[in-house]
Amino acid sequence: MEIRSLGQTGLKVTILCLGTMTFGNQADKKNSFEILDKAFDAGVSFIDTADVYPIGRASYAVAGATESIIGEWLEGKRDKVVLASKCFGAMGPGANDRGLSRRHIITAVEDSLRRLKTDYLDLYQAHQFDPSTPLDETLRAFDDLVEQGKVRYIGVSNWRAWQVAKANGIGDRKNYARIVSVQPRYNLLFRMIEDDLVPMALDEGLGIISYNPLAGGMLTGRYTKNSSVEEGTRFGLENNAGSLYQERYWQEAQFDAVERYKSWCREHNFDPVTTAVRWVIQQSGITSAIIGASRPEQLDASLRAADMEKLTVQQLEWLDGLWFSLPRRREFS
Repeated sequence: MEIRSLGQTGLKVTILCLGTMTFGNQADKKNSFEILDKAFDAGVSFIDTADVYPIGRASYAVAGATESIIGEWLEGKRDKVVLASKCFGAMGPGANDRGLSRRHIITAVEDSLRRLKTDYLDLYQAHQFDPSTPLDETLRAFDDLVEQGKVRYIGVSNWRAWQVAKANGIGDRKNYARIVSVQPRYNLLFRMIEDDLVPMALDEGLGIISYNPLAGGMLTGRYTKNSSVEEGTRFGLENNAGSLYQERYWQEAQFDAVERYKSWCREHNFDPVTTAVRWVIQQSGITSAIIGASRPEQLDASLRAADMEKLTVQQLEWLDGLWFSLPRRREFS
């Protein structure tokens, strides 16, 4: 498994990162442990989670279940794993149970550490941008966590390039811990980050940990325009999670692009899943791609991307056409 530096830091991570948002909902504890074991045995030592996971949870009472499962699995392995988590999302019904206020960040990290059964996080990330909280307040809170040793590095997810640049400008001026990585959505069907986030990250020396390399499962080839949304799949999750993925990908143009992609993969004797993940980790600026599963066998094809031969210039040029043929839409995350 190839190892890369996270941006300009000394932290080393595997090119594949295990995403865990299915743990505790789509994947029960037993399946979650099997998924973790399979990834770890294959050389994946980078794990990403969030306090609000599992995705599509039924109530606030379930929030944090994913971290609790990981915490149990981590026993005896903590020093062998680079562990990342996030805060921002609603952990309860109260006005202060969400966001990036100092109050919520400090509460959130303490709760995450308890659930994960560890005394530090290698990477702690703001899951979304919070326009209702001054950036200085957010950054000072994160800096305090670094100073206290509870967090080693700071990152963000789903932030725009200008937000990251502004935050690091404030941080540099006030000598706060810098944001060292970004975590955006990125795949063959969604490449908007190439316009500004990727160039900014390359210029500033930030790592890019991209999520959703299979476009919610679309690039597996499992779904067609005549498919109905199945309960239990990413597109059929409750509490708006499924509708979010439908809005992102359940469109005629995306279905047509996937059909062309499936045909091209057949012609080249490529696995669509492996190829989609290989494409991501081969793109400029990408440090690691987050892969996930709800059953252990679903990881197999994604894991093979780490050993797949590099795509050629000609192959990359053909794959470019998938994105550039799609209608442009106003969306970011």
